[in-house]
Amino acid sequence: MQKITFTILDKGGIMFSVQEKQYIASEIEKLLLSLKHPEMPDERPSFKLHVIGKASWSWANIVPNWEYEDKDPSINPWNEKARDAMKE
Repeated sequence: MQKITFTILDKGGIMFSVQEKQYIASEIEKLLLSLKHPEMPDERPSFKLHVIGKASWSWANIVPNWEYEDKDPSINPWNEKARDAMKE
């Protein structure tokens, strides 16, 4: 079995683009649901993943996409531009 380590913190973060955060959240949700643990809900598991980058200012908090159904996620323009530049 794969070991998963994460820290619970508030929403936010400056690392990763919105698209990347949505992808990570989607994959975590799929993984959690695939475990079919008896204490897990059948849908919409709640989680908070804190990712620490190389620099002290580089971090991200990942939460389920469904928490943003009625909200616009905040966008860090630098991350959006950096992600697009890496594609070129």
